[in-house]
Amino acid sequence: MQIEKYKIDEINQQDLAKHKRRFEFVAADVANLDSVMQKLGNFNIAIPSWALGTGGTRFGRFSGGGEPRNLEEKIEDVGVIHALNRSSNSISLHIPWDIPENAASIKALAAQLGLHFDAVNSNTFQDQPNQKLSYKYGSLHHVDKAVRKQAIEHNIEVIKYGVQLDSKALSVWLSDGSNFPGQLNFRRAFQNTQESLQGIYDALPDDWKMWIEYKPYEPNFYSTTIGDWGQSYLLASKLGAKASTLVDLGHHLQGANIEQIVSILLMEGKLAGFHFNDSKYGDDDLTVGSINPYQLFLIFNELVEGMDARGMNHATAIGWMIDASHNVKDPVEDLLQSVQAIKIAYAQALLVDKNALVTAQNNNDVTTAQEILQAAYRTDVRPLISEASLLAGGALDPVGTYRSLNVRANLIKERGTKTVATGL
Repeated sequence: MQIEKYKIDEINQQDLAKHKRRFEFVAADVANLDSVMQKLGNFNIAIPSWALGTGGTRFGRFSGGGEPRNLEEKIEDVGVIHALNRSSNSISLHIPWDIPENAASIKALAAQLGLHFDAVNSNTFQDQPNQKLSYKYGSLHHVDKAVRKQAIEHNIEVIKYGVQLDSKALSVWLSDGSNFPGQLNFRRAFQNTQESLQGIYDALPDDWKMWIEYKPYEPNFYSTTIGDWGQSYLLASKLGAKASTLVDLGHHLQGANIEQIVSILLMEGKLAGFHFNDSKYGDDDLTVGSINPYQLFLIFNELVEGMDARGMNHATAIGWMIDASHNVKDPVEDLLQSVQAIKIAYAQALLVDKNALVTAQNNNDVTTAQEILQAAYRTDVRPLISEASLLAGGALDPVGTYRSLNVRANLIKERGTKTVATGL
């Protein structure tokens, strides 16, 4: 389904006076208001195709009504999200969960909804129907060269699909690793992985990039072959300029200083981008900002400072994408909430008094430095986000508007109550 703009405008009109009062109150204290608003208007976060259905755990999955039954319906759902927030203008596909059988038709549908295609994602962490060789003991690191060759060929196939859709990046996440000591020779596994990635890298078009993820555990519990940002950075450095490290916020051990990791990768020109989510215990894939919004703000503070130092465009220089699982929530509502949380953290980071912070840091004035950061974090920037959405033709309150328009009920009426999203 599609949401007509006039319906959004009608709902906006009901809250417009209240919004203007709130916006003017906050805007009065924003010194660089025009710049902040322009940056917020330009900033978009990609939606992954696999996040449009109800996710699950290893213990079960409870499908929601009206889930998208195919890629076309997933694109339509992203169109709904973008129509409401005007900040989700791209979709990231996971192959082979969402294979574009007719690329021209898929591109036309996306364009009709104001969307384009972000990075394409390969899948060697599970066996597919009719797959010749198994990934039970790994893929790109496998001791059997034939298995490695199969995994390389899959990634090259994913690149070919991406070329058809005008994508420009391949995202690689490996579940390769070991469950028990002695199961794996770490050095050979890493060398095999590097060699395999080189084969994929060599197949990249000239204007493409390779994004290498890392994760310290799961599904293997003793070791993972690309277990942390340093190992990913090492591989990316060995591969070449088109390779860099992708940071998934859930792919860290508890207590990891993600903002420091981000700062160093950005400094070295090896930060590919993000998979945004939130977590309490591990790779929980929860709604962005639902558990630790202050950490999200601190990450964006480092991003804004580091990108400005390198003269980078905030909106396009690196990749921004959500990677979440919605076990008990409406996936579209969850994604709308996540995009809002990301933009809130970004807006707060834009409000940090950088000159004052540098002065405090140079004077070792720890108290003032903390006060400067927390002053920006404690600012209610939601009116700025709403104004940016309004100016772009979106909703003042995306989640509220989604509910007012009974979108989920309409999707259930259109698709049924027992649908299951592809790939889940």
